[in-house]
Amino acid sequence: MINQQAVQSYSHLELLAKQVVEGFITGLHKSPFHGFSVEFAEHRLYNSGESTKHIDWRLYGRSEKLFIKRYEEETNLRCQIVIDNSSSMYFPEANVDKTKPYNKISFSAYCAAAFVYLLKMQRDAVGLSIFDTELTTHTQAKSSMVHQKMLFNVLDNLFLKYNPEQKHKTSTAKVLHTIAESIHKRSLVVIFSDMFQSENIDNMFNALQHLKHNKHEVILFHVNDKQKELNFDFENRPYEFIDMESGDVLKLNPNEVKDKYIEKTNEFYTSLKLKCHQFAIDFVDADINMNINQILMPYLVKRSKML
Repeated sequence: MINQQAVQSYSHLELLAKQVVEGFITGLHKSPFHGFSVEFAEHRLYNSGESTKHIDWRLYGRSEKLFIKRYEEETNLRCQIVIDNSSSMYFPEANVDKTKPYNKISFSAYCAAAFVYLLKMQRDAVGLSIFDTELTTHTQAKSSMVHQKMLFNVLDNLFLKYNPEQKHKTSTAKVLHTIAESIHKRSLVVIFSDMFQSENIDNMFNALQHLKHNKHEVILFHVNDKQKELNFDFENRPYEFIDMESGDVLKLNPNEVKDKYIEKTNEFYTSLKLKCHQFAIDFVDADINMNINQILMPYLVKRSKML
């Protein structure tokens, strides 16, 4: 039986995030990652030879494993979620393809909400940054319930705002430099962006390197509609393609340019992946048609390495 009062205490997106995270954790405990305990983020395994002073004997009674209690400053991760809110992130538009459950911005908001819920379960602190040409939203990482509710409300607005405000470009490099300067403690920075930008790619990587120089760990989720944007899979008929950030219009038959388009796109993303590898940045190909569990796993692996 559904507890209506409990359901009403959640926002729409928070409830979706709760469901996906709890399902993910259930699957995780049936997987080879069974030892990674989300519920017991405040404990770590006892190492032979250590003092027994902080062993949690109650947990030992339930699990027959020795865990050491870890304190707040030792266990808490700080995470800054960064979302690109430029007009290109609103592809595909709702009135163009109503069969798709998400566009890039709603998919990013959904994934971000799942991160916030997972961080909440692990008693970690989370902040949120949203940008186009400017940093339009920026909160410091906190772990309070009031702060988390506020983040879900902000993400709800992104999730439900399906059609874009036209011609909102992006200034990724400038914004990432600002974020790097504003985060004063080592953090995990999780970026959702389609990486479509007119600025020099070297400027963007200088900004990512700025984050790494400040000792932050970085995961870049390249959000894309793989079928349309990378594979250029369109019917063989005339189309009118509109640049969502500039408004420029191009009329053509996709087959006339498909091979060249795919060649140039592959060159760009191969370069992007190589640069990320060079700077020790985790690059995740986040197709909006993917299962969200495939998005959560890279975060969980990175978090386990940081603690």
